[in-house]
Amino acid sequence: MRTLFAGLCLALLVQAAAYAVSDSVGDFYRGKVLTLFVGYGPGGGYDLVARVLARHLGSHMPGRPTIVVQNMPGAGSLVAANYLYNVAPHDGTQFGLIARDMPLLGLLGHNPNVRFDSHKFTWVGSASDFSDDAYVLIVRKDAPVKSIDDARRPDGPVLVLGGTAEGASSADVPKILRDALGLHLKQILGYRDSAAIFLAMENAELNGRMAELSSVRATHPQWLKPDSDYRILVMYARTKRDPEFPDVPTARELAPDKAARDLIEFTEAPLLTMAWPFVAPPGLAQDRAAALQSAFAATAQDSDYLADAASLKIAVSPVNATDIYRAIDKLSAASPDILDYVRNLMNAGKGG
Repeated sequence: MRTLFAGLCLALLVQAAAYAVSDSVGDFYRGKVLTLFVGYGPGGGYDLVARVLARHLGSHMPGRPTIVVQNMPGAGSLVAANYLYNVAPHDGTQFGLIARDMPLLGLLGHNPNVRFDSHKFTWVGSASDFSDDAYVLIVRKDAPVKSIDDARRPDGPVLVLGGTAEGASSADVPKILRDALGLHLKQILGYRDSAAIFLAMENAELNGRMAELSSVRATHPQWLKPDSDYRILVMYARTKRDPEFPDVPTARELAPDKAARDLIEFTEAPLLTMAWPFVAPPGLAQDRAAALQSAFAATAQDSDYLADAASLKIAVSPVNATDIYRAIDKLSAASPDILDYVRNLMNAGKGG
């Protein structure tokens, strides 16, 4: 009986402590306005995903704070990532949505402008994995390249693609395809955000770009119709062909040898895990980090949130913070050879 009584007392103490922590977090967040930074400008896929989440996340947090979205474009979300790591208050009132290749960029250590440690960020979760998405090389139909075979011909024409900055997927994925698959590409970087790149395509300043399929679906769905003035040449970060586009090959199947396929699979890994990664500054108090992570997981099951996302054609297949940490650890454990190869690949494209 004494053992039973002691166990009951311990359980009550643990429960009381949990309630005290919950009340403390609720008291902190009650009446607060949280800022959700987006590493890109308004109108693109990242912006849409962030704003949908912001409309619902607060109702699942202790204290039910208000959440506002603030765009912080620059260097493919590197500006936002550096801000969140070094400048933002480490108290749980600011967090952000950054590019899905930022964790890999932080691990490679080849870019002197990266001022964060991917391991030390407080990862909140990803709104989706990439199972229902892909990076697509989409081009105008009047581009000099009419097919993926054209783009791989040694004497073939050159595709002119647009991107934001080194380190952004719009810049780095084309370099991977160029080197791994032998595509003839030229990049023009420096566009402010995704909307500016799409506009440059419409104005025929560019032949095409790499973009998330979900972003094209949400912002330019007419481009995906069979009779549109645009075509998709290849899909990256997809293990199998998309049933909606059965004639479009994946990058994996186009790999000419094992080395090329290994490179593609390694660089696809973080994209497949974290399509829309939300992150908070390092060093957050454990209870506030847990509050953000738990609220994020609960929002992903919220029927109103899911309906809101579906209305904008945003796929939701959430990834929790634990799985993001695990994916980063796995990337860190890659062989030195492949890490060096990717570093050199990224460095080789600078200024090109």
